[in-house]
Amino acid sequence: MLETIIKLLEVAIWSGIAALGFGLLFNIPRKTMITVFVLGFAAGLIKFTLLNFGFNIVLATLIAVIFVGVVSMPLAHKIHHPPVVFCIPPVIPMIPGYFAYKTVLSVMNFIFIEEDVEKRLALIDSIFSNGFTMFFILISITLGISLPMLILRKNTVKKLEN
Repeated sequence: MLETIIKLLEVAIWSGIAALGFGLLFNIPRKTMITVFVLGFAAGLIKFTLLNFGFNIVLATLIAVIFVGVVSMPLAHKIHHPPVVFCIPPVIPMIPGYFAYKTVLSVMNFIFIEEDVEKRLALIDSIFSNGFTMFFILISITLGISLPMLILRKNTVKKLEN
């Protein structure tokens, strides 16, 4: 149990560091760096905790990104910076690079290397399963960021603060 908690905290810290790194890459203001780190940490903690409890990776990503989208709107108005500064860097580490890599690798093996029919069928299965997982994770990231921004517009968030 303690080992699991330590691993989740470690992954969450790395998620926060990755979010901060992408924030620095995008030239975020200095006074927003701690907030971006905390949002990345929280998003990573939520996602990997849900994965640890057996949730699907698409659903875990969607919940973590919705958290970032919802929390970043009031923070943006409180700290007086655009919401994009707070919501984009924490979710970039959630982009499904592993699934994209496995999809492309399977496509390349299917097209150029493999001759055996059974292995080609396994590659087709890998192409579709990894490709659709990647696609749905990207859709969940898109929805998780855009829906809170559309729902919690400027005047709505200011009403929440009062």
